[in-house]
Amino acid sequence: MKAKKAITIISVSVAAVIAALLVACCLFLWSGYSGDEPCWIYVRSGASDGDVKSELSSSLGVTGSRAAVLWSLFGGDASRAHGAYRIEPGSSPMKIYRTLKNRAQTPVKLTFNNIRTMNQLASRVASCVEGDSASFLAACDSLLPGMGFKRAEYPAAFLPDTYEFYWTASPEKIVSTLAGHRNRFWNDERRAKAKSMGLTPVQVATVASIAEEETNNRGERGTVARLYLNRVHKGMKLQADPTVKFAVGDFSLRRIKGVHLNVNSPYNTYLNAGLPPGPIRIADAATLDATLNSKPHNYLYMCAKEDFSGRHNFASDYSSHQANARKYHKALNARGIK
Repeated sequence: MKAKKAITIISVSVAAVIAALLVACCLFLWSGYSGDEPCWIYVRSGASDGDVKSELSSSLGVTGSRAAVLWSLFGGDASRAHGAYRIEPGSSPMKIYRTLKNRAQTPVKLTFNNIRTMNQLASRVASCVEGDSASFLAACDSLLPGMGFKRAEYPAAFLPDTYEFYWTASPEKIVSTLAGHRNRFWNDERRAKAKSMGLTPVQVATVASIAEEETNNRGERGTVARLYLNRVHKGMKLQADPTVKFAVGDFSLRRIKGVHLNVNSPYNTYLNAGLPPGPIRIADAATLDATLNSKPHNYLYMCAKEDFSGRHNFASDYSSHQANARKYHKALNARGIK
């Protein structure tokens, strides 16, 4: 009787222990990451197993610490986990461990627009991937000349858009992908339109970049682009203020003065005839198409409207342009803009 009672007590105790272990196991393996927002885990090239466990614990708290224990127990290999991983709320330690072990990277999105310089583009790229700005620029120098681009023409090799890469993508892969997207945009139809205007795709991008800087009004950009082409065809200097801002390196200028107009730069279209050596920003696809599809007109001059709407008054003769300019400068003086 006593033996039977002892067996019963032992059985109950064992069952309780097993139940406790099962509960602990469930909590350990399947209790999810409790963050309100997804969290990214980054395993850099050359990271050690200790680095991986530290990243898991510091980024995901208790759940990450449990995943780190699994990493140790089941022989996680940092050399095979190089990458970036988006961890969703509710992800269990086991799921997190398996994600890294199987190197199931999450693609990152690279989105850019309103980019004026290659340094700005390089910084934007570097903010999304493992590589740095310098390596991206070096990849441009390595690949773009072979694609027919001079250094001043590099901005014409890219189009603003949203791209997807793995965080570990090489700079060469990124440059090739971005340039490939641009090359697909320049299909036979668009190239034929450019040729009919006496322009190369790079020259179209250059004219479009100036038009984009001149006006935020998308409906005006084709008109502005055609105006500058009219000036080129007549042998006139472009005298485009945005090119002077680019030459000076200050796009915040509200008023262009004599000191700016005299800056010695191939981008200063007040001093140099023809188009500048390359785009002054990375023009978007819509502006390129607006340039290619711009309707012929006789405008040679433009001046910002005196109502500061961001639109422009256009003129075919200089006297009309002077009248428009007087109205604009009067408005500038009234607002104390110098």
